[in-house]
Amino acid sequence: MTNNSSPMIVDLDGSLINTDLLYESFVRNIFVRPWDIFLLPLWLMRGIAYLKYRLAQKVMIDAGCLPYNDQLIQYLKEQKKAGRRLILCTGASERFAHAITEHLGLFDEVYATNIDTNLTGSKKANLLKDKFGERGFSYVGNEAKDLKVWKFADSAVVVGPSDKLPSQVAKICQIETLVPTKKLSIGTILAQMRIHQWAKNVLLLVPLLTSHKLFDQASFSNIIVAFFCFGLCASATYIINDISDLDSDRIHWKKKTRPLASGVMPIKTGLLLCLVLFLGSGTLLALLPVWFAATLCIYVVLTLGYSFLFKRLQTVDIVVLAGLYTLRIIAGAAAIDVPLSYWLLAFSMFVFLCLALVKRISEIHKKINADTAVDKVSGRGYFVSDLSVLTSLASSAGMVSILVFAMYVNSNEVVQMYHSPLVLWLACPLFAYWIIRILIMASRGEIDEDPIAFAIKDKRSWATGILLAGVLAAAWMPSMEVLA
Repeated sequence: MTNNSSPMIVDLDGSLINTDLLYESFVRNIFVRPWDIFLLPLWLMRGIAYLKYRLAQKVMIDAGCLPYNDQLIQYLKEQKKAGRRLILCTGASERFAHAITEHLGLFDEVYATNIDTNLTGSKKANLLKDKFGERGFSYVGNEAKDLKVWKFADSAVVVGPSDKLPSQVAKICQIETLVPTKKLSIGTILAQMRIHQWAKNVLLLVPLLTSHKLFDQASFSNIIVAFFCFGLCASATYIINDISDLDSDRIHWKKKTRPLASGVMPIKTGLLLCLVLFLGSGTLLALLPVWFAATLCIYVVLTLGYSFLFKRLQTVDIVVLAGLYTLRIIAGAAAIDVPLSYWLLAFSMFVFLCLALVKRISEIHKKINADTAVDKVSGRGYFVSDLSVLTSLASSAGMVSILVFAMYVNSNEVVQMYHSPLVLWLACPLFAYWIIRILIMASRGEIDEDPIAFAIKDKRSWATGILLAGVLAAAWMPSMEVLA
């Protein structure tokens, strides 16, 4: 029988919280002070305890934003109510441990890693055995390393998705309860890669279509390779962006369920996945023209700049977002080695500027709906009062994009490239319909922050796209008279 009067010792990383504070402090330090990466080997040479201490001194973790194990916390509250002493004992830095203790208000004592002692494994086991005696405590843990502690425990609370660990624990002490957590799956990995965002890479096909090389085998093959190369690279940058956005994502009504933000995917797994994706993209890059590689490098630099800085700068973030969309079209042209039309670049920049503004408008509306008292969007440079200005700018950019297309229809290039250029005028009302509808839905708060993702799931957007494709095909195809 377990001794329910014995103190319950609770592990932190992976048990009480669905993350590891060593990696949390590491990535925060790198994003805030990237030059410190050169100091990490020097700190590590003095031991893991010293490394944890230095990282904790450089940055502070917001205890209110961490992904807590709600099921475990509920169990601990029940034990606390029954009169049981709760003690936090963790390998995390004592600075973080005390902050979490103060935030939760559950624990009677705290033992944590200090500058001299890394409180994990055997060191933790010996500390608890000396303080409470063999079989004088219950221990909450989540990994095989905790078996060294459970060997001296009276009972165990086993946290995590592993089917093997509970059977190992049962051989050395009685299991008080199991607290399951979500397993990392292929679906979770694909979700973290934001595989649905690969739909944006269809923009690489635009130069293939506008240059009328759709049926050129070499060009088509290059675009397929470029699509996957760009997708793998973009997925890697999404991971970096999500790691940099951990705090703001965790308080966001929807983004808090993302694999990294929720803790379903550990940060170290995310970093490893990021490396694998970059390597995969680099391998495919060797099969493509050098100008595509140059464009992709610019995309990576801008995306990382966005993750580290630009997304927090009012107006700069919108221009960068629009540029990142446009770079996909430039990359598509580089992949098949065709010159880009200035008309296409002008149209792209304005239409994507409109969509970038719509993204910010949607974020503000969602923030207002979640909290009517809010006056600023977390992690962004915008206030609720900016909504009317952003809406006006989005409308203007959208209308200018239609004007650019209309001027293009009347240009000499169109006469040379299309057999029936007048048919292209039908595209103008279709573009106008789609842009106006997007703007109206954004103003109602009905777009889920990303207009591209919205368009992918929107039946009317698909219908509009099919009609546009039909108009372009009709304008390009030779007339029956010419065929005769």
